[in-house]
Amino acid sequence: QVRLVESGGGVVQAGGSLRLSCAASGATYSLHNMGWFRQPLGKEREFVAAINRGSGATFYSDSVKGRFTISHDNFERATYLQMTGLKPEDTALYYCAADKTWRGADNYSDRRDDYAYWGQGTQVTVSS
Repeated sequence: QVRLVESGGGVVQAGGSLRLSCAASGATYSLHNMGWFRQPLGKEREFVAAINRGSGATFYSDSVKGRFTISHDNFERATYLQMTGLKPEDTALYYCAADKTWRGADNYSDRRDDYAYWGQGTQVTVSS
């Protein structure tokens, strides 16, 4: 089993920055890709970014590409999401997720059903 705990959410003005953290514990050796998803109030959960723990390859949704950066520290077993140039439409509950299926060094999934483990979420609110 794997436990994920997010932190770092908060309220920020448009144009500001936040850094989300995801601490993993348990059987983390079984994990391949780490991802971030978000769910705006009343909407579906959507893919934001993913990183391959082995190759370090990163993947982003078009809506955050160039503004958000995902990174992972294997020693600390932590995954980060650095968010810059925040917009009101980035307001959502952000979830950390872990995929235990090997999909190749340069491949990932943006489907929530492919991620086996989830954190409880951290709220990000961007005011205009």
